[in-house]
Amino acid sequence: MGKFVIKQAKTGPMFNLKAGNGEVIASSQVYKSRKTCLAGIESVRANAPVAPVEDQTQEGFEKFPNPKFEIYADKKGEFRYRLKAKNGQIIASGEGYATLKNCKSGIASVKKNAETAKVEDEK
Repeated sequence: MGKFVIKQAKTGPMFNLKAGNGEVIASSQVYKSRKTCLAGIESVRANAPVAPVEDQTQEGFEKFPNPKFEIYADKKGEFRYRLKAKNGQIIASGEGYATLKNCKSGIASVKKNAETAKVEDEK
């Protein structure tokens, strides 16, 4: 079972979503307060399970309305994803993956874990 782990960054709280094996599968922006960080977690919980995947690395890709996962290639040529809420805000993003298949596996893990993940503070 996954878990959201809230940690304190230099300028405010943020969260990492970890899979059952402890790997970080998504990270948030830094929030102004714990309350807004918790609201971000709830947004990921609500949006991740229903969000379609828009693969922007493919020519002529199908565009979807928000909420959605967007797959894109970064400057290093790695595959990354970001989860956008209904309002278009990025609410979580993934690490760089060497292959598209692994990136899609990361998204599947977020979809699977987000809805039932517990929330805890970093120790």
